[in-house]
Amino acid sequence: MAALVLCALAKTARTTTKRCLVSHLNGTVSTGGLSSALFPSHGPSLPLLPGIRWFSRGSGLRFMSHGTAGKSAGGRTRRAFALSGAALAAGAAVAGFLANANHFQRAEMATKIPQPALEKREDGDILERCRGFMCAPVTDARVLQENKGEMRTKMEMLIMETQAEFCKALEEVDGGTFQVDKWQRKEGGGGISCVMQDGKVFEKAGVNVSVVSGYLTEEAAKQMRSRGKVLKGKDGKLPFCAMGVSSVIHPKNPHIPTVHFNYRYFEIEEEDGSRQWWFGGGTDLTPVYVNKDDAFLFHNTLKEACDQHHPQYYPDFKNWCDRYFYVRHRGETRGIGGIFFDDLDSPSQEEAFSFVKSCARTVVPCYLPIVYKHLNDPFTQEEKAWQQVRRGRYVEFNLVYDRGVKFGLATPGSRIESILMSLPLTARWEYMHEPAEGSREAEMLEVLRNPKEWV
Repeated sequence: MAALVLCALAKTARTTTKRCLVSHLNGTVSTGGLSSALFPSHGPSLPLLPGIRWFSRGSGLRFMSHGTAGKSAGGRTRRAFALSGAALAAGAAVAGFLANANHFQRAEMATKIPQPALEKREDGDILERCRGFMCAPVTDARVLQENKGEMRTKMEMLIMETQAEFCKALEEVDGGTFQVDKWQRKEGGGGISCVMQDGKVFEKAGVNVSVVSGYLTEEAAKQMRSRGKVLKGKDGKLPFCAMGVSSVIHPKNPHIPTVHFNYRYFEIEEEDGSRQWWFGGGTDLTPVYVNKDDAFLFHNTLKEACDQHHPQYYPDFKNWCDRYFYVRHRGETRGIGGIFFDDLDSPSQEEAFSFVKSCARTVVPCYLPIVYKHLNDPFTQEEKAWQQVRRGRYVEFNLVYDRGVKFGLATPGSRIESILMSLPLTARWEYMHEPAEGSREAEMLEVLRNPKEWV
């Protein structure tokens, strides 16, 4: 189960030294083969193609408590709450972004799917859709076909498609191939781990899918109750089903940021036979150096996805992300954030799923243009060393605070290799390390200690 919320990757570069260290790539990589995914417009200079709509729309959503149950299959109502209405600072487009407009537009064109084609794919035959996956789904395709209308089936198809699209996009830019590792869990379910190590661009890239079921342990139930979940099992047992896709990408070049995303679905059956369900997830970026253009592209892509469903989603989930990915013992965030949400169980199951689907479709367009932009950026030994220090902070958060790691390690039959896949191949801890005043490293640290509004 742990694999559900986690997927991991890592990265550190091998380089050759001249005056600067340069990444292994010699020459450019074409964006033409990027896997199909939807891509947002970034402003007046980059209009969408006529007839193309980016995200499926959902109706206005009310919020339910971060710590309360949502609406069960039996129709029980749960407590609603108002999320903190943080006002978004008025953002201006960064000047440097327009200088790279042509580059971003090429990547944008390569990562769009016309809306009719997308809808046709989603409504298509399950068996046909499975042919595009990295391997056969965890649940037998015939079982998925027979239960096409159930949320479990819809979510498993979404996470399998997200895994395949993201892996193919990464293979296109790196030139390497993912190792596909399908595994089973004797307690119920299994997963598919896709890992690429020591590539030309990515030191470690992992995209994990897990679909697991069984009974919650007391430790796992305790974690959920600490978030306000009211769980009543029969004879002390709580049957559950959980599934998700999770990824962490650690590039070699310190000018290409690390990215993480995770989208998941959870069901628990209570003693009266009713079910609690909720969605969770998010996408966040961890750069080594501040780049306002990249930050704008990343956050604006997520904002446009959120705005399709509720105008308060982005500001609230952005603030939640900054709070969640906070390394308390260091007094700094892990990166520049993105969005994060959990226990989303309203206004209806279909509308919550529609929102998650929109978010999952941003994973290629919010990240791949940034990768292509910095593909051949030169870097120094000092910049590489700073990347290693920042990776150390990444490891600290994942092992000490990450909810997915904790849940996974507390769940019997968890696959440790998949849980710890998020860790980089290499990292660095320096005693009393503090960057020089006025340096770019100090600028990054200032942003991590005082999160910014990027759009």
